[in-house]
Amino acid sequence: MQKSINWDAVSFDWNQVRAFLAAVEQGSLSGAARVLGQTQPTLSRQITSLEKELGILLLERGTRGLTLTEPGKGLLEHVTAMGHAALNLSLAASGQSSTIEGHVCITATNAFATFHLPRMIKRLRIEAPQVTTTVVATNEVRDITRREADISIRHTEPTQPDLIGRLVGRMNAHVYASKDFLERHGRPNTVEDCAKLDFIGFENPSTLLPALKSMGLSLSENQFKVNTASGTALLEMVRIGLGASILTRDAEELFPELERVLPDLDPIPVPIWLVTHRELRTSQRIRLVFDILADEIGNSV
Repeated sequence: MQKSINWDAVSFDWNQVRAFLAAVEQGSLSGAARVLGQTQPTLSRQITSLEKELGILLLERGTRGLTLTEPGKGLLEHVTAMGHAALNLSLAASGQSSTIEGHVCITATNAFATFHLPRMIKRLRIEAPQVTTTVVATNEVRDITRREADISIRHTEPTQPDLIGRLVGRMNAHVYASKDFLERHGRPNTVEDCAKLDFIGFENPSTLLPALKSMGLSLSENQFKVNTASGTALLEMVRIGLGASILTRDAEELFPELERVLPDLDPIPVPIWLVTHRELRTSQRIRLVFDILADEIGNSV
């Protein structure tokens, strides 16, 4: 028989522990209050109450922020384990849900979230009207194991053991420019001609140079006159004629003013993965959304 817990020795509550852990992770009381959806005074009182219950000072508050005390460092491993246990409990409970209602958070790149997800959400609203969704449009990979998202649409295969992924489609990427841009600067006939064009970079030139080189285009960084971390901003910059860049094939279907540069160049394959946590995959709610997304992506790319 499992040994019972001495509950008399546990005098604090989970909200106090959560406040302390969030403060350590965020590095400030204001940051912790923001991620927990609380006011800073409320969160500060919770940490003070935890310190009083434990009889030790956990955090030193100073003008330069928070400093973890030595006793606080000694307890951090246990507090972090409690945080992971609480998260796993939430994941397991979500996975056992048999109702087709509730909330689902989907993350995708800002371009995919703008031009493709709305159509898929429309179908979801018809088939599961009791499911609410939040779409997080970001090029950063969200951590599903920390419940930053329930389902992620990615272009790379997941490697974490707690995640499961399905390859649901592939798109090809090519070099595109606006017809107006090519009329003004001339349409390249050879890969060497591309050295005369201005390009738009994604985040920084080094990000796209290897992909362009794999297509046979040896470009220099000084050809990248504008750079952005936003996929939708990059697309708009190409559309108005600021330069050429790599875009997926659907761009020319969405915007007829775009033209493929050197159409005979080998494309770059772009896989599309749907990723979720193995615990959430057993949730009827998550499974339905996952399957609708898989079906819609598979039929549209």
